[in-house]
Amino acid sequence: MRVSVVGASGYTGGEALRVLLGHPRVEVAQAVSESFAGKPVWKAHPNLRRVTDLAFSAPDELRPADALLLALPHGTTMRRLAAYASKAGLLVDLSADFRLRAAEDYARYYEVDHPASAEIGTFVYGLPELHRSELKEAARAAVAGCTAAASILALAPLVRSGLVGRERVVVDAETGSSAGGREVSRASHHPERSGAMRLYAPTGHRHTAEIEQELGLRGRVHLTIHAVEAVRGLLATAHAFPEDGVDRKALWRIYREAYGAEPFVRIVEDPTGIHRYPDPKILAGSNFCDVGFASEQGRIVVSAAIDNLMKGAAGNAVQCLNLMAGFGEREGLDFPGIHPA
Repeated sequence: MRVSVVGASGYTGGEALRVLLGHPRVEVAQAVSESFAGKPVWKAHPNLRRVTDLAFSAPDELRPADALLLALPHGTTMRRLAAYASKAGLLVDLSADFRLRAAEDYARYYEVDHPASAEIGTFVYGLPELHRSELKEAARAAVAGCTAAASILALAPLVRSGLVGRERVVVDAETGSSAGGREVSRASHHPERSGAMRLYAPTGHRHTAEIEQELGLRGRVHLTIHAVEAVRGLLATAHAFPEDGVDRKALWRIYREAYGAEPFVRIVEDPTGIHRYPDPKILAGSNFCDVGFASEQGRIVVSAAIDNLMKGAAGNAVQCLNLMAGFGEREGLDFPGIHPA
């Protein structure tokens, strides 16, 4: 299968290239970038030096391929969808442009009137653990946001089991600097970012809409996000408040039933050692999501750790593509992460 990555010079695009270049069923046809057009891929992604001879193509040089991975800024795909759809039968969009099912949610969370709202329903939400069967039949996928992916995977088993009812759910997430993308800002400037434990989204973060949509918890998710001293990685810690207590064995049954057969979700809940609960540090470069839990009377705490650039973006995109193309779901995604890191 010939796959092109559009927006390939960013962090997410670079991870998509890294994964696809090692994929046994994929040939990377083009790496498209406006700012790096004509330059070798390793100019933006030095880890790919001598891994590929590809040079970046300009956007107007995009040729037909079997699939496109669109690693573009929010608001780009929705304006250029027809052009991209004319180039490939399969589209995997990593932006937020088609994640939400209601056009009015784009006005609320992204402050934009969606120019292709009639096409929203043509995209399957790109989280295989929830939408595997739909993705197998899909031609278009809208990959989950990083905080949304971790939060949804943490909470979905509780929602399915009925332990999350009408009460609120609180999610606190910590994320590394790569979540802000390649473009420089004052917030990402090293003297400002280094050592930071910065509360940057106490309320109203855009990924709230995805979590509520996918879990059926409209108006009941309270999400807060901190920027922490890390480059990669995201840890989402969710708090649910069931009326009745739930013990450890019951939580094990719930999460084992939900994720025991999942190729990229691991249960991490160990009574001893330093790795008792999920830690994003050991997941760098991998497509795994580690989920752990604890409980006390009236409260369940569930944490989910991911690499925000992999299971939170490019890795999840390739997992979706594998399903859409009829490939093995793990193909190209077997890297386990490194330890120590």
